[in-house]
Amino acid sequence: MKLHTLMVLGALLLGGVVQAKEAAPMAADLAVEKRMVAISEELRCLVCQNESLAGSHAELALDLRREIRKMIGEGKTDQEILDFMVARYGDFVRFRPPMKPTTWLLWGGPFLLLAGGLAGLIAFLRRRAKENAAPALSEEEHRRAAALLDQSNS
Repeated sequence: MKLHTLMVLGALLLGGVVQAKEAAPMAADLAVEKRMVAISEELRCLVCQNESLAGSHAELALDLRREIRKMIGEGKTDQEILDFMVARYGDFVRFRPPMKPTTWLLWGGPFLLLAGGLAGLIAFLRRRAKENAAPALSEEEHRRAAALLDQSNS
């Protein structure tokens, strides 16, 4: 029984080793790799969308980092590489898109949503307060209430 347990445990441990992926090769030149990381930190992973291209493990991110290394090897500047990525995928690919009419919604969208949510909340609270407010008593109702209070105090 113990031998069987050890064999199962060993198979599980070796199974994890066999399924491990090979590390992505770094560029032969350390300067190229540093530059690639700096550029890819400015770009958004189009699969993950909340992660930089440098930190993503998605297949598309690996391909784009490989493309950036290739362009660096071809002698392109950082700005040329960023311009290429924007031309290919749009301003959304940048973590800090430039401020221009086509990106105003990216910059102002969160503030518009916040303002709309606050306006909706205020309208809801005001409407609820009106619905829950006690109606005003007429003169006759005031007299009847006063008479009931006088009777209960007697």
